[in-house]
Amino acid sequence: MSTETFDAVVIGAGHNGLVAANLLADAGWSVLVLEQAEQPGGTVRTDEVTGPGFRNDLCSAFFPLTAVSPVMRRLGLEDHGLRWRHAPEVLAHVLPDDRCVVLSRDIERTAESVRDFAPGDGAAWRSLFAQWQYIREPLLDALFTPFPPVRPAVRLLRRTGTADALRLARMLTLPARRFGEEHFAGEGARLLLAGNAAHSDLSVDNAGSAVFGWLLAMIGQDAGFPVPVGGAGELTAALVRRLVARGGRLRCRCPVTEVLVADGRAMGVRTGADDLVRAREAVLADVPAPTLYGGMVGPEWLPSRLLGDLDRFQWDSATVKVDWALSGPVPWTAEGAREAGTIHLGADLDGLSAFGGDLVRGRSPRDPFLLFGQMTTSDPDRSPPGTESAWAYTHVPRGVMEDRTALDRQVARIERTVEKNAPGFTDLIRSRYVQGPLELAGHDPGLVGGAINGGTTAIHQQLFFRPVPGLGRADTPVDRLFLAGAAAHPGGAVHGGPGANAARAALARAGLLGAGYAAVIRAANRAVYD
Repeated sequence: MSTETFDAVVIGAGHNGLVAANLLADAGWSVLVLEQAEQPGGTVRTDEVTGPGFRNDLCSAFFPLTAVSPVMRRLGLEDHGLRWRHAPEVLAHVLPDDRCVVLSRDIERTAESVRDFAPGDGAAWRSLFAQWQYIREPLLDALFTPFPPVRPAVRLLRRTGTADALRLARMLTLPARRFGEEHFAGEGARLLLAGNAAHSDLSVDNAGSAVFGWLLAMIGQDAGFPVPVGGAGELTAALVRRLVARGGRLRCRCPVTEVLVADGRAMGVRTGADDLVRAREAVLADVPAPTLYGGMVGPEWLPSRLLGDLDRFQWDSATVKVDWALSGPVPWTAEGAREAGTIHLGADLDGLSAFGGDLVRGRSPRDPFLLFGQMTTSDPDRSPPGTESAWAYTHVPRGVMEDRTALDRQVARIERTVEKNAPGFTDLIRSRYVQGPLELAGHDPGLVGGAINGGTTAIHQQLFFRPVPGLGRADTPVDRLFLAGAAAHPGGAVHGGPGANAARAALARAGLLGAGYAAVIRAANRAVYD
């Protein structure tokens, strides 16, 4: 058994763990990141799983929230080799009858596309986008700031005024379907909002789903859905290069089995090799909340009410993802889909409602709604000339795709859905790589049961309800232990928010006012859990 000491130990080298480590290294801390997998990145990884020359992103592929996140922008990853590309068009939603609506970075192109479904919708789309542009910066700061975001909220209120702020707050509670109906007459614009809402695990009829659809649609209109040149793994590589340049260290194939606690304070970790790594200032955990509280930290150090709340923690839906090596471009009959990086297909608005209803009832939808990625269309470096690297994923109920027969049936449904709008698609398939819930968790144990969001995005598990009712902050009931993964506010997707919030909290605890900070957190935790 060996013992090492660092200022901070970060558990997990997903993007949030690497963001936290970078920010601590920027502050001059010695930092060690411990990752149990053979490679860093978690869900942000690329490999040639379908064949030589075909670079497939194993999970995350498009990065709209990365493009606008204040956290990621401040890291300056472009100075560490990261480059971005865009497909000619951002997104297309193809209806079952082959009509198609297109989201483009060109506002006129989007307005024209939604106007084809209803004459006044082009102007309505411009108006919605103008509102986004006006509140974008204070809103994004509020989203990615530790809870409660007092200063950004004040700036947002100054920008909107009380009347518009109330209406914005109401929008945050709306179902995506209702929000679309209130703003647009035609199905095209409504589908751009509803389809983007379905990137979460929420039904378009769930309260709170509108904000996800609106946010992604407006970011797509504004900044697009960019991809890293060469694959998602290049984003991870840039984070690692930046960390190493600042003196941070990364150790893979080194699982953490226990957070060491003494007198209510995190002192370090124990690894699978039974080595001890001590932390002078902080331990930050980029792992799911149930993994941290249900295994790594002894229950004697946690409030019984927190453990009871954790029993009610809700995971998001499971996922099935298929990557393909295709011998040519996808033969879409809808022209608008041919140059889009991201494509939604398999459902109109009623179909999206039915899809969400099936998931709530624990049924595997017979007609899956697909999110489809054309990666070579987005980045020519992803496959040999004349070919296409593509993928699709869909949500399924938890626990229903854990045998190969069921998984194969779901893959057949997925391919039939694509074939309906792209006749001849299956003839182009050179090879496929299938990940069901078990396979996804196999390459990243944080994707428990195939959940890709670190817990449901439903309103009852957001803000100060995430991961359980509490402070909505990275601080935990164990002093100097911070939750840095997607289970913490502001949740999943690749924006670095949870990692940055954990790093900020660790720095505050170690600062000149750290004793007072700790006292406030202890008092707040007593109020919540006693």
